[in-house]
Amino acid sequence: MTTVADVMTRGVRSMSPQDSVVLAAQAMDELNVGVIPVCEGDKLVGMVTDRDIVVRGVAQQADTKTMKLADVMSTNVRCAREDADIDDVLTQMAETQIRRMPVVDRQERLVGIITIGDIATKDPDDDQDVATSLGDISEPAEPDRSSQSQASGAAGGGSASGKPRRQPK
Repeated sequence: MTTVADVMTRGVRSMSPQDSVVLAAQAMDELNVGVIPVCEGDKLVGMVTDRDIVVRGVAQQADTKTMKLADVMSTNVRCAREDADIDDVLTQMAETQIRRMPVVDRQERLVGIITIGDIATKDPDDDQDVATSLGDISEPAEPDRSSQSQASGAAGGGSASGKPRRQPK
């Protein structure tokens, strides 16, 4: 049985809920990642993604210079345990449509992160399971159009005015 500890990435950069979203975005850029765990001490309290910063911060026209991670992070975070079986984690990732999960020990301390990529590259025996899980994770969801902003524009890629866009020559 392959466990999470066998394939996870250790030494993951984490940030505090009081750190700024600008600092988090800079760290994501430097590390070439799209997610950073948020911890108080070594206790995981949330996750922040590049999408969280854009959708919960920039799109709401908030002042990103003063905005803290606590303002945009997700707090109901699904975690994997170090000793969990990879197949169980893949099933959970597929069911919840997530590509990465923080890994915690028995004391809920952050010890790493596991991604679908980690499993694919470090556990070649799970190729079929990874492919199936990735398909399930990537299954398109219907967009929530209940509160569209002006930025939403017309469906089908048209312009916001409904007039066809001029094609470049």
